[in-house]
Amino acid sequence: MDFSAVGKKIKELRKNSGLSQEELSEGICTQAQISKIEKGLVFPYASTLYQISQKLGVDVNYFFDIGTTPRLDYVQEVVEQLQIMRRSLRFKEMMDIVKAEEINPLFSQNKKNLQLLLWHKGIYLYEVENKKDEAIETLYKAVHIADVKGKIMQEREIEILLTIGAIYSEADINMALTIFEEVGSHVQLLPHLNDYTIKTRLYYNLARTLTILNRLDESNKYCAEAIKWCLQRDSIYLLGEILYQKGYNLELVNKPKEAKELMEKALIVFELQQDDKYMNFIKDKIKQLSQ
Repeated sequence: MDFSAVGKKIKELRKNSGLSQEELSEGICTQAQISKIEKGLVFPYASTLYQISQKLGVDVNYFFDIGTTPRLDYVQEVVEQLQIMRRSLRFKEMMDIVKAEEINPLFSQNKKNLQLLLWHKGIYLYEVENKKDEAIETLYKAVHIADVKGKIMQEREIEILLTIGAIYSEADINMALTIFEEVGSHVQLLPHLNDYTIKTRLYYNLARTLTILNRLDESNKYCAEAIKWCLQRDSIYLLGEILYQKGYNLELVNKPKEAKELMEKALIVFELQQDDKYMNFIKDKIKQLSQ
């Protein structure tokens, strides 16, 4: 994408409107960010570009039609940005995107798009604002907005249920297990998964939940299923966490040698992912098991 063409047009429209960079940035981002955008050094989030377009009095798609810049699907751009925020645990940035899009008719007047915002609003209500009850209420609203009663639940609704289960896993482990088992029943009804990571997350969450409930044999079964699923798809997504979980189960039943072997495999995956947060923790675990 030709970032510079978009940046130049924003600068031109800003000057024609008699706005300074600081005035354009107010309520949207920083003045420094506007400067970088205008210079073509960065391309703004879709939500930021939408707010800029509103202040400059043009349709957001205007920017995607400039010069050689390909037209993008605005909603899909937001979907991808929120996925990045979700998987990298950048909840504050997620909140900023959702709040910006709540006033966008593309989302407020379309059930499927509104569902996307409600899902991520539920996440930030829990992770940023620590409002568990409101978060769960918002997430269930997101599930039911698609009117799935009597129909096969689709992938997004299943993902939202996984989010609800993850929240309950920190407060009500039995409720969490009930939700994850419900997710499993919905997944079985789908003839095909477009996003294979749904099953990976399901197996991992079931394994973690069953470990907490001290049902270690069942947890190990889901760990094995998850590892098999990852290998079939040549994917290391959550593979490190799953290997660690199985190793932790073995540690709990006093099998330090086998546990250490799995922890070492988990460490290799985390090193490939350059995940320092887990690498240091796993290294300490391996040292403990070596004693």
